[in-house]
This record gives sequence, structure tokens and C-alpha cells, in this order.
Amino acid sequence: MSFLRHCGLLKNTAVSSASALWPVGPWCHTAVHPFARVCLSSSPSLPYRAFSKSQRLRDSLAAEMENGMPKAEKILTLESMNQNVRKLEYAVRGPIVIRATELEKELQQGVKKSFTEVIKANIGDAHAMGQKPITFLRQVTALCLFPELLNDNKFPEDSKEKARRILQACSGQSIGAYSASQGIEVIRQDAAKFIERRDGGIPSNPDNIYLTTGASDGIVAMLKLLVAGQGKSRTGIMIPIPQYPLYSAAIAELDAVQVNYYLDEDNCWALDIKELRQSLYEARKHCNPKVLCIINPGNPTGQVQSRKCIEDVIRFAAEENLFLMADEVYQDNVYAKDCAFHSFKKVLFEMGPEYSSTLELASFHSVSKGFMGECGFRGGYMEVINMDPAVKQQLTKLVSVRLCSPVPGQAMMGIVVNPPQPGDPSYKQFNSEKLEVLNNLAEKAQMTEKIFSQSPGIHCNPVQGAMYSFPRIEIPPKAVEEAKAQDLAPDMLFCTKLLEETGICVVPGSGFGQREGTYHFRMTILPPTEKLKTLLQKLTEFHKKFVKEYS
Repeated sequence: MSFLRHCGLLKNTAVSSASALWPVGPWCHTAVHPFARVCLSSSPSLPYRAFSKSQRLRDSLAAEMENGMPKAEKILTLESMNQNVRKLEYAVRGPIVIRATELEKELQQGVKKSFTEVIKANIGDAHAMGQKPITFLRQVTALCLFPELLNDNKFPEDSKEKARRILQACSGQSIGAYSASQGIEVIRQDAAKFIERRDGGIPSNPDNIYLTTGASDGIVAMLKLLVAGQGKSRTGIMIPIPQYPLYSAAIAELDAVQVNYYLDEDNCWALDIKELRQSLYEARKHCNPKVLCIINPGNPTGQVQSRKCIEDVIRFAAEENLFLMADEVYQDNVYAKDCAFHSFKKVLFEMGPEYSSTLELASFHSVSKGFMGECGFRGGYMEVINMDPAVKQQLTKLVSVRLCSPVPGQAMMGIVVNPPQPGDPSYKQFNSEKLEVLNNLAEKAQMTEKIFSQSPGIHCNPVQGAMYSFPRIEIPPKAVEEAKAQDLAPDMLFCTKLLEETGICVVPGSGFGQREGTYHFRMTILPPTEKLKTLLQKLTEFHKKFVKEYS
């Protein structure tokens, strides 16, 4: 009993304010905590194990009493949880975006602001920004979801043919059924044919294609396969800076080593092989770099790599024995007239067997970007080249754990890789809608660069591709000091004030990585033209005010 009293679990009724809540023990005039009763009725050794943290338990019991019973101590806490998850950050949906959502709710509740709406220019979500879905994509999807519509004369015959082909490949002819873990076979076949058309006839094997939950799922799956080792043998993963935060988040979660290589902002965010080599050699002092990640067209930087650059990267990866990962989800989004998309696979095979027979490559595509913008369907694919067959079996096992990617997303991917062809009933409308989206994006890319470049203190490289601009902004020393006092990155301070005063939500460049002493933000070019123009004008005006305030 003295032990229990020491732990705070046995209290005299005369002095315990909580005694009325605690049951009285039958063997003495004391109030016994329920937890103590359990211990007294158990084996003699149990109390000593149970009370190893008695001081903390005693301090928390009084505060946790409710309805006569104590609340259990939490098993899952910030200290006990997976620390790799705590380390990861994802700026695209970080604190700025959370605050933007709060402001939206405040506006809905009638709270007066200096703005009437929140413009979320933080993420490449085309349909959320008002882009109309491509008719043919939605027609085939609707037919797959509700096959009774196959009898409706409002749907063109080619959309019905596509839907029937997909449904016949599904178990029970329903996209509500699981698919094979690697994905529906006919869609993988169509993806292979799509890749062959894109790459000028270079063969593609459906067995090397995995249908994934967006490109992100495929990227993370590949990184899981590649990460191994401890200490200096830990896997190093080379990523561009600035980068899409999926990569840094996945690296943190997998406890791998992030190896940064900086893109050349003064040369339109070009990739410099000298920088790659220097980064690699420095990293080899403390880890085992074996993965090189490329994002082309670039996110957040919007550059499109030249064929020569891609050839140089392939030679570098081959010389240094690196696994190459090519994130090509923006392959349809090329706007600059002097730029063109070249897939890494095509360039690899055109460089000849010296490279094409040995270099290991995984490339990724998605329905979320391009002209489609079907983010919510979470459809994508990855193609693996020169993968060891035994490892490929392990990859198939890994994706099998999640059974399969969402089948409606697979269906959407199937429509994207097998679109209407000239002469098909839906071709004219499909092609017209596709070109309208891409031409509109090209115009907005030019407008964004022009308006930013005319504003003092803002430098914006040409938006050659993708869906974003990543301008560099001047931030006065006084603002840097204030940010430091608030434990914020300077561009986070800028973006926070921008949001609170204008309702414009953009992502600070510090969330993507940047050279020390430079400050940026990423914003999408997806809003409708007039809204984007207003956004750009408000943003540049706010920056002038911000600089003046802290000068």
C-alpha cells in the first residue's frame, strides 16, 4: 500500500478531493484507483512493471479523471510515432494552404475581408480552376461506370467501342471489380502502343508497364525498391533543386539520403552536368548514391530539357552506374516554340545498344496533367526498362500488396493512351478541345512571364512547359529579419502576408528548395485568363507594397 500511495494511486479519503469519485476498498478506509485494483489482483511482479513510469502517471491522473474513470495514456504520441513521417514535409498542401481553407470558411460565414474570394494558385488541379473536362474522356468513363448507357443513342459509337473493350477486360465486366495487380491487360497493351507512337516506333512491352495510382504511386514504389543499406551504404537519391516535394517527402519517409543538384536559374533552369557530377562525388563521401531523378518538363520550374541535355544525362547515368527515373507527367504541356518534349526512353534507344541494352530506366505518366487534368481519377502508369527479371517479380509483389490501382483511374488512363484517331466520330471534337486547352495554357504562360518580368524586384524565367511559374522575388533585409524572429522562411512570410491581404494562395519557394539567399514562390497558370490577369496584377502590386513596407 505504501508503494501505491507513493505512486498516487492510493489516497486517504480524508485528504483526497477525488475520493468521492473513487470506489472504496473493502479492506480499509481508503479510496482505491481502479488501475490500482487491477494491479493488486494481479501477480506480485506486475505493479513493478506497470509503475516504471509512476511519476508521470501520478502527475497526469488527476487531470485525466472524467466520469470517475481515468483516460488511458496515449500509445501513439509525437514521440512514439514513426519519426520518418514527422520529418517529411509537403509544401504544396502545407500551412499556407490550410490557412487558405480557413479563410474560405470565414468568407462563407460572412466575415469581412479585403478580398471576396480565395484564389488557390498553389496546385496544378485544372478542374478545380474551372477547366472543362474533355468530352470524350468523360463519355467513355460514364459508359464504363453505368453500362446501361451503352444503349443510349446520345453517345458516339467510338466511345461505346472503347467502353466495351475496357469492360470486357474487367472481371464480371465491371470496373467495380479488382483488376490484376499490374493493371488491366488491354490498357497496358494500349499504353505500350501509345508509347510506340510517341517514340517513333521504338518497341514497348506491356509486361513492362504498371498501371498506378497517379504517377506518384509509381514513383514511391520504385524508390521503395531502390532504398537499402545503413550508414555510408544508405541509398542516396539525386533530385533537382527546386524539386516537386513528393521526392523529398518520400526520401524522408523511406529514411534514404537526399542528394541535391541545383538547376541553373540564370540559364532558364537548365540542368548542368558539371553540377550533377559535383553533387554525386560529394555525396559519395557519406552515402551510396544510386538513383537519379529527372522531372521533364520541370515542376516547379517549367523548363523543357533539350535533346542534348537528355543525352548528357543518359551518358552520365551510364558512366556512374545510376538508376534513372524520368518523371514525364507534363509531356503534353510544352508551350515555347523552340522547345519539344523528348522522352528519355526514345533518346536512350536512339543512342544505340551501348546504352539501351544496359541503362535501367523507369518513366512515369499521369492523367492528372497534360490537357486532361483528371486529377481526382488518380490514374497513371510507369514503364520499366532493363530491370532485372527477379527484381521485377519483387516489384509486382510490392504493388500486389495494395491489390490494384483504382480501376476507374485505370480506365481513364486507358482512354488517354487510346484516344480517337482521324476518321473516328469523336476525333474532331476531341482534337478541338485538346488544342483549346493547350493553346490557352500557352497564352497564359506567356502572359505570366510578361507581367512578372515587367515588375521591379521580380524575375521570371520563360514558362516553357508544365503548369507553373517559379519567379524569384526581392525580399528586403528587414523582412528577412522579421521572418527570422518569427521562425519563418522569408518567402513564407511573404506568401503568408500575400494570402492574408489579397486572398491569393501560392507556395513559398523554400518548400521546393532553392539556393541560399534567393527567394521564390510557385504559382499555377491554370486559373481562367481574366482571373489569372487579375491575380498577377494584385500579386505584383502587393510585392511593391511589401518591399516598400520593409525598406
